[in-house]
Amino acid sequence: MFNVGDKIVYPMHGAGTIDSIEEKDILGEKQSYYILKMPGEVKVMVPIAKAEEVGVRNIIDKSSAEKVFNVLEKDETAMDKNWNKRYRDNMDKMKSGDIYEIADVVRNLSFKQKEKGLSTGEKKMLNNAKQILVSELVLAEHATQDEVERLVENKINTSFNTYRAEDVAADSIVQKFIPFEGENTAQ
Repeated sequence: MFNVGDKIVYPMHGAGTIDSIEEKDILGEKQSYYILKMPGEVKVMVPIAKAEEVGVRNIIDKSSAEKVFNVLEKDETAMDKNWNKRYRDNMDKMKSGDIYEIADVVRNLSFKQKEKGLSTGEKKMLNNAKQILVSELVLAEHATQDEVERLVENKINTSFNTYRAEDVAADSIVQKFIPFEGENTAQ
């Protein structure tokens, strides 16, 4: 059971604060609801009786936030080449509500976007995963959304440059077809 003022995560929606607990009569059935204040002044109602079942949990603490940033700094994990299977796998990770799995989705899709680009569906998924990740890190780190977004982007860019940038540069069309200064062009 959570209390007013608790900071919690609602899977697939992100992190928010319990603004109030109210009893509502919906379709003739009275139930108690957590009224969550989410980022962007959005309010969400979650039935208290189903909160645990749908995966509502407390936000992570500061030390766990550091572990999330460590996930963003690592190389991407293996993803299926088939976009449909990859999409389903990533959706399952997001539905789990596990912040480390969501960080994994953000990092992996960010790498893929930098390397080859993403389909419309995967772009939408990346944006949603980032929003969920950032909303929890803002509360865990007691930081602003802009600060956390910059930090997440910096971690991903550093990671990408460490693990992937050389591979992308080597495969670049420009690299293959346009000789750079100092290269022997007479053959």
